[in-house]
Amino acid sequence: MISVAIVEDEKFYNNTLKRLLDIHKEFVCIAQLYTGSDALVQLPSLRPDVVLMDLHLQDHSGSAIIKQLKDQLPETSFVVITSFEDDEKVYESFRAGAVGYLIKGESMENIVKAIHDAFNGGVPMSNAIAQKVVRFFRDQETKPNKPMGLSKTEQQVLELLAKGQQYKEIAYSKNVSVETVKKHISNIYRKLGVGNKVEAINFLRQNS
Repeated sequence: MISVAIVEDEKFYNNTLKRLLDIHKEFVCIAQLYTGSDALVQLPSLRPDVVLMDLHLQDHSGSAIIKQLKDQLPETSFVVITSFEDDEKVYESFRAGAVGYLIKGESMENIVKAIHDAFNGGVPMSNAIAQKVVRFFRDQETKPNKPMGLSKTEQQVLELLAKGQQYKEIAYSKNVSVETVKKHISNIYRKLGVGNKVEAINFLRQNS
């Protein structure tokens, strides 16, 4: 029996997923949650095998919830089900700890297969998402020194930061304001999933 929790604020789709689970005797739905706050409070004690996670909840980002809970629930597999297909959402989800990424509109058969795959250690993805991931790694082979998801400017700012330059120096060399540099650095931290300059520089050194 595979225990599954649903975190989805659209009640119709949440109930659709619940009905799907009820049809298949190998699944047991142990929670239908509609907010990120409820997920953060209830999932650690429920300890489901698989969580079907919406990305765009009214009160929290799905990726942020996954990132916060992943250490508390090392045996739980988080599968994103969302309408978002943009690259940043995909990479952000996998960096947070998701094992799968499905686009809403997938057939019920594919969702069932995705739950099984996630439970058995697989990486279920919609075809469009799989193509994005393959393309990303293909691009990484041709740009081995570019950390995941950073723009060319962000990459340059990170390299200057690693050389010990201060915000004012970076702003002068890039001919931008200090506030612009701060925004670039904030984006760098978010994209790399790090919390400070030291972690960002370590990431750069490990991936260059």
